[in-house]
Amino acid sequence: MGLIENLNWRYATKKFDASKKISSQDLDTILEAVRLSAISYGLQLYKILVIEDAELRAKLQPAAWNQSQIVDASQLIVFCNYSSVKAEHIDEYLRLKADTQGMKLEDLKAYGDFMKSKLGEFSPEAQGVWTARQTYIALGYLLNACAALRIDACPMEGFEPEKFNEILGLQERGLNASVIATIGYRSEEDPTAGAPKVRKSKADLFEII
Repeated sequence: MGLIENLNWRYATKKFDASKKISSQDLDTILEAVRLSAISYGLQLYKILVIEDAELRAKLQPAAWNQSQIVDASQLIVFCNYSSVKAEHIDEYLRLKADTQGMKLEDLKAYGDFMKSKLGEFSPEAQGVWTARQTYIALGYLLNACAALRIDACPMEGFEPEKFNEILGLQERGLNASVIATIGYRSEEDPTAGAPKVRKSKADLFEII
């Protein structure tokens, strides 16, 4: 299937078929696509929770306005950004880069110092805003991968991050729930399935200068 056809096919699924589960192979493909997401500086300053446990999802549902997707989808995906950028985050990335690309760690010192200097100009609050933005890039990859596999998805901002943080024990790990998504297969009872996609025309949306 072509890219535009995939994007026209997908929609924010409001009701999932709880009896249908994503295969382990397809789930692995989706997660690999997210792992390969573009990201600033190459840093992946987030953790992604793939929640399948029914009891835990039932506990999270009230913190997501009791939306049915939380418990009915095959998986609940919680994108968690690091609340601030630590020197050890950058050092860990540099070690991984040196190992992956066959470089000497000392040859990356100047690059590491540059990143620490630039990111150190941000307040801790601004760092948290920046790392949260990175999760949205990864979310985009998840949505595109799901569409290519004809797997339904619903990106969701309708939840209470503080309550998710508490239930999942994120704060003590330096993490924050920034955005969530549910993935699985649409229910035949979803009234929004097949509705025409409402988007601005290209003429209204784009301005070529």
